[in-house]
Amino acid sequence: MGLLTIAAVAAGAGGTVLAAPVVLGAIGFTSAGIAAGSYAAGMMSSAAVANGGGVAAGSLVALLQSAGMAGLSGGATAAVGSTGGLVAGLVAVIV
Repeated sequence: MGLLTIAAVAAGAGGTVLAAPVVLGAIGFTSAGIAAGSYAAGMMSSAAVANGGGVAAGSLVALLQSAGMAGLSGGATAAVGSTGGLVAGLVAVIV
């Protein structure tokens, strides 16, 4: 593995971990809850309609709402960082 690939993996992993809370807030999963009129509100509405009026515990909307309000757990941080590192590493190898 070359130095460029290693640098890309590190930047991808760190960048995604730092960007995750910003992206969650930008799409409407905020620390105060789901922002009205946001993409997150649309997701919540669709999930509620599909689920008979409520959002199922453990669903994607519930997990993202939890992450937006409380931040990423250790496991979620590891998953996000690993995914970012993997994608950046693949891009560095391909390019």
